[in-house]
Amino acid sequence: MKSVVEYLDYRKFISDFYSERKAMYGFTWREFARIARFSNPVYLKQVADGKYNLSTEAAERVAKAVDLVGIESTYFKLLVSFSNAKNDRLRQAAFVQMQAIAKKRKSTALIDDVFKLFKSWKYSVIRELAVSMDCPTPVEISKMCYPEIPTGEVSAALKLMCKLGVLVLDGTGNYHQTSKVLSMMDEAKPVASTNLQREMGNLALDALSELPFAERSMSGLTIGISSKNYERIVKEIADFRKRITSIVVEDEKTEQVYRLNLQFFPLSKKIKK
Repeated sequence: MKSVVEYLDYRKFISDFYSERKAMYGFTWREFARIARFSNPVYLKQVADGKYNLSTEAAERVAKAVDLVGIESTYFKLLVSFSNAKNDRLRQAAFVQMQAIAKKRKSTALIDDVFKLFKSWKYSVIRELAVSMDCPTPVEISKMCYPEIPTGEVSAALKLMCKLGVLVLDGTGNYHQTSKVLSMMDEAKPVASTNLQREMGNLALDALSELPFAERSMSGLTIGISSKNYERIVKEIADFRKRITSIVVEDEKTEQVYRLNLQFFPLSKKIKK
């Protein structure tokens, strides 16, 4: 089993620990709960299944039950804080401390490289342009970006994406994507996506004043809805994104790189009746 500092989800760590022990000698959830001093024999299974969150005190018990000490125990408790955080500020604070521990342990799971792909708009644009141009150089890609990205940053981004296996450079000087769609792992979204969405929002504002109407499509709705219909609309947006992705995957030729922002947020507090 890999070290706890290679995890971004404490539930997955608990599940993996249980599975490993069960394979070794018939370990049970009841035994796990007893060692961690929980009265409910299936409590940790319910935590692993996402039905309950570990409290700070419960995290301490679990850390001792799985023999985590010192820096690994600290990391596990931060992992619980990271997952249970009620806002991005608290989540970011826990993540920074987790990153520091992971780097000391030379873990590859939390290094900045993985998150850079999703923390800046530049990587996704460079990735699309790299495979759409014939034997592109960093200078050529730089000039094609709007707004223009410095050549040095383009070069560094290409090297990073090749290192992580997101892009492959063949012998002719052409880049290829290992997957048409690049998805962010769920654990990374709360930290990485906030900055990315902010940057993309700013680019959209710039596009309003700098791009001609014919080259942009922007619209919106201001609506009053119930909580029930909020969930329906969120699902509709998710289904719409999937349909757009299908269209992109079917496209054999890229002529230009676009960004589609989908934003749905409240403009009032809940109305009490």
